[in-house]
Amino acid sequence: MRKLPFNRPHTTGRELEYIAQAVEGGHLSGNGPFTERCCRWLEARTGTKRAFLTHSCTAALEMAALLTDVGPGDEVIMPSFTFVSTANAFVLRRATPIFVDIVPDTLTLDPEGVEAALTRKTKVIVPVHYAGVGADMDALVQIASERGLFVVEDAAQALMSEYRGRALGAFGSLAATSFHETKNVISGEGGALFVNDPSLVERAEVIQEKGTNRQRFFRGQVDKYTWVDLGSSYSPSEINAAFLWAQLERAAEITARRLELWRRYHVGLEELEQREQLRRPIIPPESTNNAHMYYILLRSIEERSRLIARLDRAGAMAVFHYVPLHSSDAGKRWGRVVGDLEVTEDVSDRLLRLPLWPDLLDEDIDRIVAVIADGLR
Repeated sequence: MRKLPFNRPHTTGRELEYIAQAVEGGHLSGNGPFTERCCRWLEARTGTKRAFLTHSCTAALEMAALLTDVGPGDEVIMPSFTFVSTANAFVLRRATPIFVDIVPDTLTLDPEGVEAALTRKTKVIVPVHYAGVGADMDALVQIASERGLFVVEDAAQALMSEYRGRALGAFGSLAATSFHETKNVISGEGGALFVNDPSLVERAEVIQEKGTNRQRFFRGQVDKYTWVDLGSSYSPSEINAAFLWAQLERAAEITARRLELWRRYHVGLEELEQREQLRRPIIPPESTNNAHMYYILLRSIEERSRLIARLDRAGAMAVFHYVPLHSSDAGKRWGRVVGDLEVTEDVSDRLLRLPLWPDLLDEDIDRIVAVIADGLR
C-alpha cells in the first residue's frame, strides 16, 4: 500500500532546465531575468501595481510592516488563528498584535471583532485568507478606509483565488503571498509582496534593496547609489526565481488538478456531513477556491486524535493547526486579546487537514475517505 504524506512538492518538469539557464546567464543574485518574468506574471494575474519577489512570505510581511511604519505603541488587528509570521512581522517593529476571533464559516477575520478592537492606536488590519478563501474584504476595507488604516492581506495560501471577481491580494494597500513547498505554486522557500498603493512602490523597492536606492541607480536616475532608508536582504536568488517560473507557467493546470482532488474529497465526505459526523469546508458564493487545502471539522479533539492515528495506520498523514497565537507563550507576552475567541479555540481543537497535492491519485482520495468513514462509525 503506497504511503501518502501530507504534502509532496510537485514539479512541472522544466525547473532544472530554467535553473540551468539562470546559471548559464551568469546572473544568480536577486532581481535578474527570471525574477522579472515572475513579477510581471504576478502583476498581470493579480492586478497589483507592483510585485516584489521575496525569499519567503515572512519576508514580504516584514517589508509590509516597514512600509506601514508601525512601531512602539501601534496596534495591528489580526486573527489568532494564523501562522506565527503574521504576528512576528509586526512584533519585530515593536507593534502590538491585537488578536480577535474568526467567523465560523470561512475561518477568516471577523469584521465585528475588528470593530470591537479598534482604538486610537490601531494602525493596520491584517486579514488572513485561510485555505485560500477570502475574508470579508468589503467590510474590512470599509472599516479601514473610514479610519485611515492600512490593510495588509496575508494571502500566503491564496494565489489563484478571488473575491467578488478580484484576485485576493489586490484589496489592501499591501499583500503577501507564499511559495513555500506546501503551497500550490512553489519555489522551495519563497514569497512575494504585492504593492497596491502606488505611493508605496518606490519605498518598497528601496526596502527590498537593503535600504539603498540601487534600482534607481541602475535605471540611471541617480549617479551613485547609497543607503537612504531602512531595509534588509529580501530578494531571492535567480535560482529560486527560475524554479518558480516553471511553476507559474503551469499555475492554472496545477490549480485545476488540485480542484479535482478537492471536489473528490468534498463529494466523498458529503454523507458524513449529512449525518453530522463532520463538517466540510464552506466556500461562500462571492469567493472562489484555489484548493490550497482540504480540511474537516470533527466533533471533538479526542475524535480527531483517534482519526489521525487511524489514518496513520492506513499509510496516510493528516495534520492539524494552528495552536492559536493568543494562547502561545509569545502571544501572551507581546499580544493582546479582544473578545472571547470562542470560534478560534473551538476550531483549533477540531480541525484536521487531509493530504492534498497534485500527484495524488483519485483512488488515494477514495482510500482516505473510506478510512475516515470507517473511523467515524
